[in-house]
Amino acid sequence: MPSAIGSLNETPFHAALKRALAPAGSRFEVEVDGYVVDVVAGDLLIEVQTRNVSGMRAKLAALLPDHRLRLVLPVAQRKWIVRCAEDGGRSRRRSPKRGRAEDIFRELVSIPDLLAHPNFEVEVALVEQEELRQHRPGRAWRRRGWVVVGRELVAVLERRTLTRPADLLSFLPSDLPTPFTTADLAGLAGIPRRTAQEAAYCLRALDLIAPAGKAGNAVLYERA
Repeated sequence: MPSAIGSLNETPFHAALKRALAPAGSRFEVEVDGYVVDVVAGDLLIEVQTRNVSGMRAKLAALLPDHRLRLVLPVAQRKWIVRCAEDGGRSRRRSPKRGRAEDIFRELVSIPDLLAHPNFEVEVALVEQEELRQHRPGRAWRRRGWVVVGRELVAVLERRTLTRPADLLSFLPSDLPTPFTTADLAGLAGIPRRTAQEAAYCLRALDLIAPAGKAGNAVLYERA
């Protein structure tokens, strides 16, 4: 049965991002084929996903045959940690963690087959955001009781649209050897090994790279 999640369940971060990225003249929270779509801009449906993409796989698959659809994936390139005190006071510091466009592979691993659909495109939105935290004793012991309670959008820093599977090859460094391992990809791109493995999984599922033997226990890949 189709599911619909409208603005009643929307977070402030999602709402702000949706408004910031929507083309002029867009309509918001529109029912299409039994689903509530974040943004409708002419014949383009736009879904802004700030949580797990795997949870909306059925919705994407149902809409794609008859509609152009853009999935927007935000990545926090710059993040501020904001501690909200009970008296209303706030302290703000910049997080040392910086997201990268390659982080989208963490979500794309759940929908690699959908990426090949001619009606589908992905937009990477690099953003600056605030992460709001409140102190709740007994919880989040690693953060000494400071619990994440929400996010707020500060700015959209950069947008990058991938309209066809081959566009994903742009994430491969120009000096990547042939063949290569995920360790090569991680080192040259400056990304975690896990992200490199997720990227290789997606690229292989789309026949953009292919196995080319092994080096010890590591799989070798080459561009298909």
